[in-house]
Amino acid sequence: MDLITTWPKEERPREKLLNKGARSLTDAELLAIFLRTGTHGKNVIDLSREIIQHFGGLKKLMAVSQKDFCQFKGLGQAKYVQLMASIEMTQRYLAESLNQGSALKNPDEVKRYLQGYLTERKNEVFAVMFLDNQHRVLKYEELFFGTINSSSVHPRVIVQKSLAYNAAAIIIAHNHPSGIAEPSLSDIRLTSTLQETLEVVDVRLLDHMIVAGNQVISLAEIGKLNCRT
Repeated sequence: MDLITTWPKEERPREKLLNKGARSLTDAELLAIFLRTGTHGKNVIDLSREIIQHFGGLKKLMAVSQKDFCQFKGLGQAKYVQLMASIEMTQRYLAESLNQGSALKNPDEVKRYLQGYLTERKNEVFAVMFLDNQHRVLKYEELFFGTINSSSVHPRVIVQKSLAYNAAAIIIAHNHPSGIAEPSLSDIRLTSTLQETLEVVDVRLLDHMIVAGNQVISLAEIGKLNCRT
């Protein structure tokens, strides 16, 4: 059996992380540190590679159901609980970072935050980030589900929520389960409608982000935020 402890120290995942940083590790090496041990006849690196290949990558592994996760030999309920706790800690870290700073000054963190919640969702989800007058996050809330278009998203609800949170501005987001991030004409029309409605109550719509797989498209960045169609 090929034991990790017999490997040169600089090749062992933990030592590599300490010496070179977490970014130097492969997906399998990161997962190996999380798992800690392999199974009978299989070291933890080989097990990690097999798990990643089986589920189709780290992102899909982190979105898998408890049932599917626990059915894989070498995994179980305890590991599943650890994984869910790790994901939630990451989300809270990103949320706290945004709360302490400005969402507009940290667009990449906003994108990562939204990806964490929306990337692997099977159906479309429409979410809103409510911001204070310094553009710090007051609240993230998922409001509408299903096919996202002008008829399924109700501006009145967004206005009510904005006033309830005393928000000065908002960022809206939704996912494209198809994996195609390009905004549709319906997306642009919806953005325009919400802009006009929010202007009445003096709440600014700062951006509309579309999450699709590893991509996040910002309508503000591509010049589609202020389109009147």
